Amino acid sequence: MGINSLKEFLIKAKRDGYAAGNQIKEVDGSYSTRFDDGDFKFHDNWLGGEPFGGREVVFYKRKPYWMMVYYGADLTGKDSAIPTLKKALSQTPDDFPARGPKSLKEKEFEYKNKWQGNIEKFSGEEKISKKGKIVYSANYAGGLVNRV
Repeated sequence: MGINSLKEFLIKAKRDGYAAGNQIKEVDGSYSTRFDDGDFKFHDNWLGGEPFGGREVVFYKRKPYWMMVYYGADLTGKDSAIPTLKKALSQTPDDFPARGPKSLKEKEFEYKNKWQGNIEKFSGEEKISKKGKIVYSANYAGGLVNRV
């Protein structure tokens, strides 16, 4: 299994998951999205409203292969930045399908995403501003797991 197969799967999983509104409430109060395609399985699970934290895991042939953790908040108190976040996550870039694109403008909101590394090992931060004021911020990190 190669990195390009992982990237292709992540693009499908991300566009079908949270960005598409496909979420379920778990017994423990957390929320999840899941996506399966052949030998790949994706699970995104998060807790909280504001702030929130979560993790995404890709399983390949039932073994953990890739993961990402994230933590952030919609600082508006009204979830008004979330539609812009969902739009950004639905446009995850082909070369780095961990979060959204480097930038996106949506009405009065502007999404910016900066990262270091590649899909194999990375960290980053995404922000959404409204008229120049930060209204959403999240940090994330991840990469391949279980490789030894």
